[in-house]
Amino acid sequence: MSSSSSKLDLAARAAWMYYVAGNTQNEIAERLGISRQMAQRMVAYASASNLVKVQITHPISSCLELAQGLQQRYGLEVCRVVPSAVADEPAGDDAQGTQQMLAVAGAELMEQYLRQEAPLIVNVGSGRTLKAAIEKISEMERPQHQIVSMIGAFASDGSANRYDVALLAAEKMQSRFYLLPAPRVAESEADRKQWCNHRAYQIVTGLAQKADVTFLGIGTIALQGAMHEDGFIDDDEVAQLQQQGAVGELICHAFDAKGKMLISPLAARITTPPLSTPPNKPVIAMAGGRKKAEAVRGALRGGWLTGLVTDEYCAQFALHDD
Repeated sequence: MSSSSSKLDLAARAAWMYYVAGNTQNEIAERLGISRQMAQRMVAYASASNLVKVQITHPISSCLELAQGLQQRYGLEVCRVVPSAVADEPAGDDAQGTQQMLAVAGAELMEQYLRQEAPLIVNVGSGRTLKAAIEKISEMERPQHQIVSMIGAFASDGSANRYDVALLAAEKMQSRFYLLPAPRVAESEADRKQWCNHRAYQIVTGLAQKADVTFLGIGTIALQGAMHEDGFIDDDEVAQLQQQGAVGELICHAFDAKGKMLISPLAARITTPPLSTPPNKPVIAMAGGRKKAEAVRGALRGGWLTGLVTDEYCAQFALHDD
C-alpha cells in the first residue's frame, strides 16, 4: 500500500471516530496510537481531501478487504465492516463509539431496502445496535410496508423489553406494526404451547414467514449479556447454556461456536419463531465489539445470515479458524 493510500486510510479512520462516533481528538489519538497533533491533522486532512461530506466517502481499504473476505468465506450477499480501535485496546473501552459506527452503516444498509416503493414485509429482531441503527434511519412515508416483531412482546412479569425496536421502525416509516403476542420466554413448555397455539400468534408468525427481509442483532450468552441483563434468563440458565457450549443467540435461540442451535430446557420455552438455514430471503445482522466476536463467528458458521454489519475486530476473528 502506498504512503498516500495509508494516509487516506488513517484520515478516514480518524474522521469516522470524530464525526460519526463523536470521539474527541485526545480519544482518537489514544485509540489509534498516534499523537494528539497527528489526530488533529488527520481530521483536518480528511476534510481538506473531501472525504467528509454527509458520510465518509473514502472506504478504509482494510474494512473493504475484510468485508470481501467475509462474503467469500461465508457466502454473504452483503457485508459492511466499520473501523475498530487499535488491537491492544482493552475490551469494552470503545463499545459506544463502535456501536455508533455500526448504527450509521446499518441504517444506510437498511434504508436501501426500506425506501423501496413496492410493499415489503420486514421482520425486525431486537438489540442495542439494531435499535441504534433504526434511530438513525430517516423518517419516510411507507404505509405500504408491514413491520413484524420477531420476539415475544414482554417478559414473564409483564414488563416490556426496551430493545424490542420493531415499533420504532414502524413509526419511522408510518407502516403497519405487528407485535408477537407472547412472553419471550414462557414459564414452561406447556405454557409455550398455549401461547403459540393462539390464533393471533399464528397470524403474526405466518406473516413473518413471508418476510421479504429480516433485520436482527446477535446476542451473547453470558452474564450481563442482553438476555441476562434484561431478565429473560437467570444466572443458572446462563451457566447451563455455557456448559452446552453456547456462545450467542439469534432472536433468543442459543447456538454454539459452530452455529448449531442448542436443544435445552430453555429452548423448549422460547416463543420466538425459529430461523431457517440457509435463509431463502435476506437476513441481515448487526453486531460488533470484542465481546460479540465469538457470537458473530458462530452465527456466520451456522449459515443463518445473508448479510452482516460488523467491525474490524469481529471480521478478523471470523476469518481466522480456532
